[in-house]
Amino acid sequence: MNEVKTDKKTEAPILCIESATGVCSVALCGRDEVLQILESRDERAHSKLLAGYVRGVLDAASLQAAELSAVAVSKGPGSYTGLRIGVSMAKGLAYGTGLPLIAADTMLSLYYSLLTGHPEYSEQGVAEFFVPMIDARRMEVYHSVIDSHGFITGKVEATVVEEGSFARLLESGRVVFFGNGAAKCREVISHPNALFVDGVHPSAADMRVPAFRAFAEQRFEDVAYFEPYYLKDFVATIPKKLIP
Repeated sequence: MNEVKTDKKTEAPILCIESATGVCSVALCGRDEVLQILESRDERAHSKLLAGYVRGVLDAASLQAAELSAVAVSKGPGSYTGLRIGVSMAKGLAYGTGLPLIAADTMLSLYYSLLTGHPEYSEQGVAEFFVPMIDARRMEVYHSVIDSHGFITGKVEATVVEEGSFARLLESGRVVFFGNGAAKCREVISHPNALFVDGVHPSAADMRVPAFRAFAEQRFEDVAYFEPYYLKDFVATIPKKLIP
């Protein structure tokens, strides 16, 4: 295992990598602002774009990777391929420079994406719960539940969306559903406490707050053994036309 350099000033930027969904995003984040960002929503471009985005944000800031405080990567859940690409890049950077590796919860980053685009939801009393969702297969979503103070209240789950989904939570107060899986809920959930926000996507820029919090608390991953959180095992399938 490589030696981690933890003596860096927290004022140095953190490089954030988001690749858990169709968004390929790299941001150079200072403690209080996003310094540089490159981002694409081309779902098949992660392997082609990611290395260039890393180099691009560093060059734009006239920095070398070793001058960073840490490397942060979205840990999932999400796309198997996207997570593998992002985590491999982050681990390579951390190993090569000795920088700490931070794993950012994709659902929490998605929550901060909501607040960035819709700051009115950061006000107390607007909603009791926030449910970020990532689209899975068919009517299934990956989701977390976040309280009105921005804390995750339970583990990430995979749920098949039905009419009665989230009924107990909805009886407890207003619930904001968002992320690319929320459209499935909008189709079947009609409870008056259900609020839906469209157009919220994970971004490396919105990893800034969780990444610096993890850095301050020295919550780092073992570069040699860290694996993304897939939630489900990857299952390779054979196209029907190739089955004899």
